Amino acid sequence: MSRPTAPTLTTERLVLRPWRDDDLAPFAALNADPRVMAFFPATLDRTASDALAARIRDHFDRHGFGVWAVDAPGVAAFVGFVGLARPTFQAPFMPCVEIAWRLAAEHWGRGYATEAARAALAFGFDALGLDEIVSFTVRDNLSSRRVMERLGMTHAPADDFEHPVLPLGHRLRPHVLYRLPRFAWEQATC
Repeated sequence: MSRPTAPTLTTERLVLRPWRDDDLAPFAALNADPRVMAFFPATLDRTASDALAARIRDHFDRHGFGVWAVDAPGVAAFVGFVGLARPTFQAPFMPCVEIAWRLAAEHWGRGYATEAARAALAFGFDALGLDEIVSFTVRDNLSSRRVMERLGMTHAPADDFEHPVLPLGHRLRPHVLYRLPRFAWEQATC
């Protein structure tokens, strides 16, 4: 049985597209890089990375959206992923749709995460009709927090939470939550 085709989104410099089998090797390299995975509990080996890619594809099958593979035409065929997901852990702000990104370190500092995330947000609000999109990260992940702020997302310390997937006392357990309601997106894009 063939998988439903995920929509393709384009920006000035990027293409957010469905995943292909040839993305698995560069995705595994990205997930094995300690710089990329600094705010995750561990790097991923090839088996774990391939399993994550399978879950990403399954999310598209179940929901019709997910985190897209991102190409930078003329630069690289795969720079990482950006997109929307429905987290499955329990937290006070659940259920929700989050925007997330993970880019290979050699593509940091070019504005790709922000550019691709804007396209994903537009899809979430316009095509999916979402009322709010959130993002969360480890408190000390200042790079991702700056992307969230550039996207117009706001942080209220009262929303911060302990990530329930990580054990008590783990250095990565404290997380910040950023929100972007539809009305704020519409005001910013008018």
